[in-house]
Amino acid sequence: MGLTTRTIGATSVQVTELGFGGAPIGAVGKRLSEDQVDEIVQSAWEKGIRYFDTAPLYGHGLSEKRLGRNLVAFERDQFALSTKIGRLLVPREEGERFAGMRDDEPVAIQYDYSEDAVRKSFESSLQRLGLDRVDILLCHDIDKWTHGEAQPGIYESASKGALPALHRLREEGIVRAIGLGVNESAVCTRVMREFDPDCFLLAGRFTLLEQEPLDEMLPLCLKKNVSVIIGGPYNSGLLANSDRRRATYDYKPVPEELWQKAQRIREVCSSHEIDMRAAALQYPLRHRAVASVIPGMWSLNEVELNLELMQTDIPQSLWSDLAQEGLSRSW
Repeated sequence: MGLTTRTIGATSVQVTELGFGGAPIGAVGKRLSEDQVDEIVQSAWEKGIRYFDTAPLYGHGLSEKRLGRNLVAFERDQFALSTKIGRLLVPREEGERFAGMRDDEPVAIQYDYSEDAVRKSFESSLQRLGLDRVDILLCHDIDKWTHGEAQPGIYESASKGALPALHRLREEGIVRAIGLGVNESAVCTRVMREFDPDCFLLAGRFTLLEQEPLDEMLPLCLKKNVSVIIGGPYNSGLLANSDRRRATYDYKPVPEELWQKAQRIREVCSSHEIDMRAAALQYPLRHRAVASVIPGMWSLNEVELNLELMQTDIPQSLWSDLAQEGLSRSW
């Protein structure tokens, strides 16, 4: 069974409903050999995935290098690719290493949301990818989730530099779609009111576990024809692991309240003989604004499992029961 494609906003960019989240193939560094990475990306392609996402952050450029090395062998018009701006890769002594990345790349990160940095970052990404273009270019992490109290200044910098620069790149035809890659919905809503984005990559906030974007962001996306790509559909592992010792939420230990909620969701899914992971993967796609879900994939088994979960036939009664139990919202 082939994967269905959806269109990004009013653009011509087509993405498969299941995309390839490229963070893990960079973040795990040497835990994956180059041959293993090649097998994973090739398997995703062979199984019909035609949307791939990456960023300079992931493995300090390693994800872009590894992904591009494989994508260059495919017909360029047959897939969509997104990467991000906002973090320049600089010599180690000039920046900070991002915690959690296990790569050995000889660079560090420097936040820069200026206009000049957008083109510099974009050109550097193309070099690492070994490709002549990307389809979607996203301004990365201008949210409070990332910057905390410094976020207002970050947003101001991006609103004067990076965001207008993205619009110009789109006007010049250098990229076909622009938007944000963030971890909260409020900044997406603000950008829709102040700019003209095509899409958002929203990680972890519109999932089977939490649906706050239904209040404001997603209705506005429908009104303005802005698409949403869902990253972190398993809430960084909470909706994928039955063993609490292995489960995380936002990459941290799971709070008791959320762990208990996830177990209640699991029970309802089990009563319908549905793997909770299938429900987690498919739930966001039920909303008309959502174009794709992109779980991170760093093993052949994960590629195969995600395809299987996407093809699981889920009865409407499961969604109804989850809503009736107050575990997930309908619309």
